[in-house]
Amino acid sequence: MSAREPTAAKRHGPDWVLLTIVIMLLVIGLIAVYSASYALGYAAHGDSDFYIKRQLMWAALGCAGMLAASVIDYRWLRRVSPLLMLLALVGLCAALVPGIGVAAFEGGPRRWIEIGPLSGQPSEIAKLAVIVYLAAWLAAKGSTVRDFQLGVVPFVAMVGLVTALVLLEPDLGTALLIAAITGTLFFVSGARLTHLIALAATAVGFTAAFVVASGYGMTRILSFTSAESDPEGFGFQTLQMMIALGSGGWTGLGLGVSRQKFFFVPAAHTDGILSIIGEELGFVGVTVVLLLFVLLLWRGLRIMQRAADPFGSFLVAGILVWIALQVLINVGGVTRSIPLTGITLPFLSYGGSSLAVTLTAVGILLSVSRYAALEDPAHEPPSRGVVRQARKGRRRAAAASR
Repeated sequence: MSAREPTAAKRHGPDWVLLTIVIMLLVIGLIAVYSASYALGYAAHGDSDFYIKRQLMWAALGCAGMLAASVIDYRWLRRVSPLLMLLALVGLCAALVPGIGVAAFEGGPRRWIEIGPLSGQPSEIAKLAVIVYLAAWLAAKGSTVRDFQLGVVPFVAMVGLVTALVLLEPDLGTALLIAAITGTLFFVSGARLTHLIALAATAVGFTAAFVVASGYGMTRILSFTSAESDPEGFGFQTLQMMIALGSGGWTGLGLGVSRQKFFFVPAAHTDGILSIIGEELGFVGVTVVLLLFVLLLWRGLRIMQRAADPFGSFLVAGILVWIALQVLINVGGVTRSIPLTGITLPFLSYGGSSLAVTLTAVGILLSVSRYAALEDPAHEPPSRGVVRQARKGRRRAAAASR
């Protein structure tokens, strides 16, 4: 990414196309969550609307965050990025404290903080906080990121601290996601390729050692490589999601007519939401959803290219990589292209804090788009006054030559 100097950008309207795409994904997600969760809601809580009511509440909170972030000048985030990073670290530490951090089920990992009727994952906030902080840090560092002591060592210290706290929950999928997002940002900022290869190799080796030593994640790997060997055990979720996708055919069984959501697909309203969409709306429905994500990333790339300063470019790049990686990981897990990781599908999966934070991140994209250049100055058409002056000059030159 070229280090563009900050320019004086005049504020204008946000990227309405991007906003429309996000609203479409949000509406599809709310419908899919209700369809996939009403049976579970009634069985677990005696209320068929239990999950959709909570999702609607978080969606409203996320839309409020998106509106606020789109109105605020994104450059203000650069000044408060250290505070955001501090709050994220405090939240991650709090989730590890018994009595403050809670688990989704007895004996499960403590990834949530519960406040009254609301519960949220600090790791979701940490994703956005790390992106904002790293964007500000990279914009300030410039070419210094190529230096090992001044660039690589501080980067590893920052990212290592966050990923270590996430791993302690434990949440290997989110830790790897944060590492991938930050690593991509480090790459586009101009870091040396040799440094990146060394960091990537170290991360892969550490992940393999962590999985082998702790045993955490082995069932997910086995469900990917040999699900058929234990169809009622570790392979159950993988196989049931594949059955749901396959039974949808081209056009699906019909909205709300899914059979696999009746306790066949575990976490049908969260990790497996795409399999239910595929069963009810078929290949066509899944294709429409994926095309909407492609369009979202395309609009985001336009915003990144026209950002008024390097901080805005890095900020947009980080958010786009975050959304793109979550889509690829979730779709890959559902289609058995990669092992399942528990990563949700942005805007569609049930998950309050994830939805609210992702919508707020979209608000930051809209804020950057409001200060971005509308057109590349090198390709702007000349003004009428310039055209008139050029015509007068040509007439004088023609008259003088006679």
